[in-house]
Order: sequence, then structure tokens, then C-alpha cells
Amino acid sequence: MASTSGPETGERGGTGTAPESIKAIPARHPGRWIATALVAYLAVALVWGIMTAPGFQWDVFREYFFSRSVLDGILLTLELTVVAMIMGVGLGVVLAVMRLSPAQIVSGAAWFYIWFFRGTPLLVQIYLWNFIATLTGPRPAIGIPLTNIVLFHADANALISPLTAGMLALGLNEAAYMAEIVRAGILSVDEGQTEAAQSIGMTRLQAMRLVVLPQAMRVIIPPTGNETISMLKTSSLVSVIAVQELLYSVQLIYAVNYKTIPLLLVATVWYLLMTSVLTVGQFYIERHYARGAMRTLPPTPIQRLRALFARNLTMFHAKPPPGPAAGTVGKDHR
Repeated sequence: MASTSGPETGERGGTGTAPESIKAIPARHPGRWIATALVAYLAVALVWGIMTAPGFQWDVFREYFFSRSVLDGILLTLELTVVAMIMGVGLGVVLAVMRLSPAQIVSGAAWFYIWFFRGTPLLVQIYLWNFIATLTGPRPAIGIPLTNIVLFHADANALISPLTAGMLALGLNEAAYMAEIVRAGILSVDEGQTEAAQSIGMTRLQAMRLVVLPQAMRVIIPPTGNETISMLKTSSLVSVIAVQELLYSVQLIYAVNYKTIPLLLVATVWYLLMTSVLTVGQFYIERHYARGAMRTLPPTPIQRLRALFARNLTMFHAKPPPGPAAGTVGKDHR
């Protein structure tokens, strides 16, 4: 019996005419384009206004940006930041371990230290350290309590200069905050790690130093990086006791030439540059300590740029796939 299907029909009942190819239309987001254009316009207008406003006096800015006094102030700012963070981190670790001690007196002493230094303004602490001679007298002595035996005499004004007072105030205040950061990192490690370390003969301190703290670094590093960036900016407070860091350096200059705005812009740009460098360093340190906790590490800025260029090149060189040949759709090609 002859088949009723003509030569143009396939097994699926096709008519032999190719269907129209599907045209994928990307979703349109007009709101995004409007918001992008608005933000771009405001950014350009802001930059143009800042660059052309006569009040900013960019010629004065360029004159003093690399001046000797400003560069010396930058070096002193970095010195204050490094010394204060070393003091803060070192003492903070000790205080955190003391807070977790089963001895009530040790834990209470650490709690009192943290309570006092977090509960009083840093500016007040800077003033207290600067005028410490009025509290202890010009020649404080160290001796045996309840006796007249004196072991050590010192000149308070010579021993604690304004720079030393600023370092002590910044470092001791930072230790209170770092103690809580380190304590949170230690508590994030499972107690089984400490029990396992002690089961093989480690003391409590050995388990803390060799087992717990290395694992806690993943939690400790991010807020410590934030504290370092904050310390770089907070160091400007010591200008109130005439420590010639970056802010006080520009204050001395505009006190003479009355160019306040451009010199404050000099300090602002230098602070932004230094904090940007610290931000990049924080990213790589966090990435280093995240290796044991993440399967895929976050890409670095250089890797992101490479991926962006590679994606753009691929899209530029890509060719559209060839469409189906006419008369072949609906036929069986098995």
C-alpha cells in the first residue's frame, strides 16, 4: 500500500519548510541605564567643579604636596601607626588570653583594663599622658611599698615627651580593642581543638600558641586590618599635643600663609594614598589566611583585569553560529 506521506514530509510530520530561527532579545533595564547616566553626570560635574573652583588653589596644592615638612609629617604618621599597632596587637593578645583565664583575678584585671580604655575618649587619654608629670610629680620614684626604700628615680618631663605620650595613648587604647578582636577569634575555634592538643601533652599556653591562634587568624585578620587603617587616621589626634605628624605639619604651614583649604587637601590626599596601600595589603593578607577555609580564593585585582580583557576579546572575536540549512529541519538524520 502506497504511503500517503509525500517526499517533503518527515517522520515527525514536517512540511519541509524550515521554521523561523529563534531571536533571543535581551532583557532591557531602562532604570539601570538612567541611574548609570545620572551617577556618571554627577561624578563628572563634581570632578569638574572641584578642578575649576578657584577656592581650592591647586597651584598651592602642587607647591606643598612634596614639601619637606609634609614628607617628614608622613614619616612620623607612619611611625606612630606602626608603633601603636605593635603595642596594641601584642598587648591585646595577652589581654585576650587573660580574659579567657580560669583565674578570676587575672580575668578581672584584663576586663578592668578593657573597660577603662574603651570607656574613656582617646583624646582625653592623650592629654592625660601628655600631662602625666602633674599627676606623678616632676620626679616620680619606684620603690618598695610601705617602706622608704626607693629603687628608681626619673624625670617625668624628659621620660614622657609629647611623642612618647602620643604613642602610649594610641597603643594602650588600641590594645583594649584588639583584646576583644583576638578573644572573638579564639572563641571561634572549636573547643575540641584545645582538648585534642592537651590530650597529647600540650599545656594550655602551648595549645593556644600552636593550635588555636593559627586557626583564629582567619577571624582576627580582617578587623585588625580595619583597626590599622583606623589607627593611621586616628594618629592625627596627637596634633593637639604638638606632635608634628602630617596634620600638624600642614597646620603649621597654613598658620603662616593662611592657605587653609589647599593644605588640608594635601593632608587629605596623602591620607587617602596611605589608606589605599593598607587596603591592598589587607586584601592579600586576608586572601593568604583564607586558603584553608575556601575552595576557590577570591581573584586578585590583576586577575580580575585579565579576566575582563579576556572576556571582552572573546566577545569581540566570537562569530554567530550558522543557522540550519533550508529543507533539513524535520528530517531524520540518524
